[in-house]
Amino acid sequence: MSESIKDEALKYHIGGKTGIAAKTPFGTEDELSLAYTPGVAYPCLEIEKDPRLAFEYTNRANLVAVISDGSAILGLGNIGPLAGKPVMEGKSMLFKKFAHIDAFDIELDVHSVDEIVAVCKAIAPTFGGINLEDIAAPNCFEIEKKLQEALDIPVFHDDQHGTAIITTAGLINALELTGKKAEEVRVVINGAGAAGIASAKMYQALGVRHIVMCDSKGVLSTDRSDLNAYKAEFAIETDAKSLEEVIEGADMFLGLSRAGALSKEMVAQMAPEPIIFALANPVPEILPEEVAAVRDDAIMGTGRSDYPNQINNVLGFPFIFRGALDVRAERITEKMKMAAAYALAKLAKAPASEDLKALYPNTSLLYGKEHIIPKAFDKALLAEVASAVARSAVEEGVSQIVHYDHEAYKERLSVMI
Repeated sequence: MSESIKDEALKYHIGGKTGIAAKTPFGTEDELSLAYTPGVAYPCLEIEKDPRLAFEYTNRANLVAVISDGSAILGLGNIGPLAGKPVMEGKSMLFKKFAHIDAFDIELDVHSVDEIVAVCKAIAPTFGGINLEDIAAPNCFEIEKKLQEALDIPVFHDDQHGTAIITTAGLINALELTGKKAEEVRVVINGAGAAGIASAKMYQALGVRHIVMCDSKGVLSTDRSDLNAYKAEFAIETDAKSLEEVIEGADMFLGLSRAGALSKEMVAQMAPEPIIFALANPVPEILPEEVAAVRDDAIMGTGRSDYPNQINNVLGFPFIFRGALDVRAERITEKMKMAAAYALAKLAKAPASEDLKALYPNTSLLYGKEHIIPKAFDKALLAEVASAVARSAVEEGVSQIVHYDHEAYKERLSVMI
């Protein structure tokens, strides 16, 4: 990072990025009496009689906790909860900007599974949902699972599922453009952490049968004795040990590893019209221009905004929580995640609005190999993705509302944009 960008970023973060604003009038003695004592007693008593009324008389229906222990912050690693706070503030700001959801960032100075679960359970009555963030694997899997079982509000570890959902959306469209079938493609995933494992599971739900996964020590094979239970689920019988050995003939490469992990020579060995999602940040496993130097038939995506097909989690989590909160979903299910992926894939094919064209004047927004994923500032994301998630929750029976009108809800979201 250049010194000028560093200075600009530090100035941007001075004072923090989020705050609290009152939603109701508060400027007279009468309003003071309503906001606090004695008026506040009446909603308290109503909620005591029926706890569900907390969603009516408090901000719980639109409030998400962004929780991290600082053990896996971006690409920075285990830098601790305090150093990770700027990221959690940023996450809270994205919730508000893109989906009108209030979010509190909560950094925890505890790190065991049981300690984090206990804290989250203790504060759960405050929130309508919990977004777990930047918690290292394998703890993140167990924490999410235990909280999902214990609580009746959505709990979502975005580092796992965000990447899985967005790349699945890209894969849906890439398969359509290339004419390939999910059950026939061979996928290689380099990086067997939270995002890699969640992506593999979602690809399987899409119909992918052939997945080879690598970690920093090589291919996950059944003859390895160092795999945890989550990695072992994807171990295969093979004599191959390295990425170089398994990439030949692969239809897709998903990189969640390190800069330069995929070479031009490896790309040249992949199947015709390969799908390459190189998501190491800020420098991907291979740059698009390096891919273009050896072949012109690849569909390429990165985590960066300066290249086509940016894989950005902000395309998912704000709108997934919006839909889940609005139908008071008890949890975020696999079907809800897949509904989000299909909604994203569909939106990439829609004609771009004039507002979106103005934001991206030098970018092609026509559906094709350089536009298989919507842009982050596409205002249609709110209505399309949130409504798809909400409808899926209602149809699956995890919603706590009685009446749901899909078209009316979608229209209401359109007005919120």
